[in-house]
Amino acid sequence: MKNIAIVTACPSGVANSIIAAGLLEQAATKLNWKATIECQSNVLPVDVLSQEVIDGADAIIIAANTVVDTSRFVGKKVYQGTISECTADTQAWLESASNSAKELTASEVTSIAVTEDTGAKKIVAITACPTGVAHTFMAAEALEEEGKRQGHNIKVETRGSVGAKNQLTDQEIAEADLVIIAADIEVPLERFNGKRLYKTSTGLALKKTEQEMNKAFSDATVFQSSGKAQSSQTEEKKGMYKHLMTGVSHMLPVVIAGGLLIALSFVFGIEAFKEPGTIAATLMDIGGGAAFALMIPVLAGFIAFSIADRPGLAPGLIGGMLASSTGAGFLGGIAAGFIAGYSAKFIADKVSLPQSMEALKPILIIPFVASLFTGLVMIYIVGGPVSGIMSALTEFLNNMGSTNAVLLGVILGCMMCFDLGGPVNKAAYTFGVGLLASQTYGPMAAIMAAGMVPALGMGLATFLAKNKFEAGEREAGKASFVLGLCFISEGAIPFAAKDPMRVIPSCMAGGALTGGLSMLFGAQLLAPHGGLFVLLIPNAITPVFMYLVAIAAGTAVTGFTYAFLKNKADVKEAVAA
Repeated sequence: MKNIAIVTACPSGVANSIIAAGLLEQAATKLNWKATIECQSNVLPVDVLSQEVIDGADAIIIAANTVVDTSRFVGKKVYQGTISECTADTQAWLESASNSAKELTASEVTSIAVTEDTGAKKIVAITACPTGVAHTFMAAEALEEEGKRQGHNIKVETRGSVGAKNQLTDQEIAEADLVIIAADIEVPLERFNGKRLYKTSTGLALKKTEQEMNKAFSDATVFQSSGKAQSSQTEEKKGMYKHLMTGVSHMLPVVIAGGLLIALSFVFGIEAFKEPGTIAATLMDIGGGAAFALMIPVLAGFIAFSIADRPGLAPGLIGGMLASSTGAGFLGGIAAGFIAGYSAKFIADKVSLPQSMEALKPILIIPFVASLFTGLVMIYIVGGPVSGIMSALTEFLNNMGSTNAVLLGVILGCMMCFDLGGPVNKAAYTFGVGLLASQTYGPMAAIMAAGMVPALGMGLATFLAKNKFEAGEREAGKASFVLGLCFISEGAIPFAAKDPMRVIPSCMAGGALTGGLSMLFGAQLLAPHGGLFVLLIPNAITPVFMYLVAIAAGTAVTGFTYAFLKNKADVKEAVAA
């Protein structure tokens, strides 16, 4: 029989510490182990482990979401983990922890207690995501809560769809001990020159906040804006995704405005815009003739801007315009953006000029040479083949049979629900937005409908099976439902983070049904955002009733499936503990 000592602790000393103690005690009993537990609580008497118990223990197991004093365990076999790790499969976790315990040395005690020794730190952070709606603000809130929990002073600037809010001042940056950049797009970093800086994604900042904040303190490096970053292949791949998302994020307002203006022109009749001089024709000129014409140049321009900063913007815009004029579409725009960006960056990094001419590089030499190179490549190499691909893709999508349409809708629906705003979700979304330039509106309709299902479904599940959800989860369900109506899939993230093996398949099942039905019904969507509120614009979505049927069907599948799969025992054990 093993003899172990267990310590549980959480910041509040109320819920998680007590729950973990109860679960671990039950697991130890099932394993026929003798366990002495110290539950660090603010509401229950604390039985502190005696020196005799510590000396006689085969291992010390710590499950905590806060710093625990480990100086008393020097020389003993110790294992430390978080409460969230031990609650999923407590018995298996306890066995693994006991087998993995290692002797604690005095030097390790110092590193473990570093948070207490160093005291409160001043942290500044920026969050930004491609759409600038959900992840931006949810990640900011998570960082603020975690920073306060650890006793630090933190301020987070959000760079969302309405611009920068809660902006950092020069004084706050100067006084900061640490800078955290949680962004999926490029953000200006010059003002942090000389500061310790750590980069991560909004997804990690939201789902693994404690881990990322701890890594920020340990892994942050001094940022030099004039230095040449040395990155691994993995970092470069992440960079390419970030460059693409930067282009998409700047393109979205243009596409949304253009789509809604086109929809407004249809209020006067589907064919009304063909009559010159009418208000319908004017709206079509603004939305289709101007806004949609800018879509691909803006995409390419800001991909290049993300790669090479301002010198890349002009070559990117020119390359994007050539992609539009040659019929290469959004695929050509993406290619133009990367060609322009990397050619501008190559010239900036590799071409050396006399000091007297160095000032001309960013405003004359780089834009001229990179634009010339990008233009020649787009016209003579890339434009023709990509234009052929886009023409074939557009013709296929516009003429495909119902079976192929449904299959495409199912695939797009699954992608939208797989990672709730992550790379797979964004890939499907970018595909749909890109097709708007070629007047192909069906895939975008399926994508937005399916993207609403996860958050709506989680909200429905908390209503259908109230007794299976804690009070906090039921409140989160109400917020999730509202976010779903706005086409913010991220409303389901709190549920997916806690129970991914049940939530994700439930969401994908509902999303697949909704995407397939949307394509089967021939739904068309002109504005790639806004959720059901786009219905306020006549003809932005057609046919309205069947589109709502598709969304309702997928929501029902997700809601009923998760309500059935949700383990009621989770709540019972929490109450019992």
